[in-house]
Amino acid sequence: MLYGDDLARLRTIKAVTVTEKRDEYVLRAQATTGVLQLDRIRLVLRPKFPVEGKRLIDWLCYANDQREPDETLRNWPLGTDGYAGLVPAALLHESRLLLRRGLRRSYARRQRVDTTLRGRLDVEAQATRCYGAVNRLHLRTFEYEDGGWENLVCGAALTVAARRSTDPQQIRWLLDAASRFPCPRQPLDALSLLARAQYTRLNLHYRAAHAWARMVLAGGGVRDLLDPYGYGAKSLLLNLDVLWERVVRRMAVEAATALGGRVARPEEGTILTHGTLQGPPPSFRPDVLLAFPSAAGEATATRFLTVDAKYKRYATTDVSATDRHQLLTYIAGYTDQDAALAMVVHPSPDGFTRRVLRVQGPRGHLGSIEVLGLDTRVALKDAAEPLRKAIAGFASSTAPL
Repeated sequence: MLYGDDLARLRTIKAVTVTEKRDEYVLRAQATTGVLQLDRIRLVLRPKFPVEGKRLIDWLCYANDQREPDETLRNWPLGTDGYAGLVPAALLHESRLLLRRGLRRSYARRQRVDTTLRGRLDVEAQATRCYGAVNRLHLRTFEYEDGGWENLVCGAALTVAARRSTDPQQIRWLLDAASRFPCPRQPLDALSLLARAQYTRLNLHYRAAHAWARMVLAGGGVRDLLDPYGYGAKSLLLNLDVLWERVVRRMAVEAATALGGRVARPEEGTILTHGTLQGPPPSFRPDVLLAFPSAAGEATATRFLTVDAKYKRYATTDVSATDRHQLLTYIAGYTDQDAALAMVVHPSPDGFTRRVLRVQGPRGHLGSIEVLGLDTRVALKDAAEPLRKAIAGFASSTAPL
């Protein structure tokens, strides 16, 4: 049974669709995964595909262009918090790396009252507060300490993560790490420090820990990690649709760059829908649009390849009519007749899969859709290999069919 503001919260977060029936509510999960604490109910949203916890962390780091976790330190089993426990675990890992390296210390301006002169005398404060007495001196000093904003953010995030976690072992680890960082009196005040964050070569190694800290402190999901402008979600939830799109995009771009290709620029052409009733014509672009030089060696010619990421069960089900129509639109708008190819990349928990859909019409061949299922059980570099080979086939003008 739902209580209080549960319904409003569910509809605001949009993690599930809520259908109200005569004597019950029907909840249907979307692409969001995690644990959502309601008034009296703990709602666990499990993913469509079984993804190992360590592998999911790899996806998060890869999608956000962070360094890969250190396997000698990482021990992130899924506890009672389920997938929501992965973000505090990643924060803990990065904080431990900072502690091993040594926390950054710097001079900070401090105002203090003492009985001996140390630093500079605050003449104005001494005259207005002590009326010339010298038994208490108002001083301005610079202290060399580890209380900089970088460490305060980590301490605050570790403290908040320990409060929210329900896994006893993880709570102990978080509290142990938090005790070794300075922490503001109100931990959530660290959000204002993150909003003004500036990184230089002296504190750049804090950026990864702060990325996870931002998620913990703001209560956001993976969209917050990937989007530097504000906080969208209001609970520790992972939108796996968005995450999978970012993973596939980086895989495709890295493969294309290694083969002499690149990401297509917006000014090179966009499919537009004219005649809409509201606003300017909306653009219609795939998740990834790759550009390669012409096979004939023409300097001005460019060939395009569309790659679309779908977090769907296309290893065991047919590609939906909607997605086929979408890919055919990309083929018609971006590709040449002699290279009428588009790719759909989906997760495959049982190993790599590949098949080709050939679309025929009354006037002949309309295009081909290559459906690639990447193995979610293996390391990312191994999972990406089939996609690299498929893109290499297109780049070398070898028919990938």
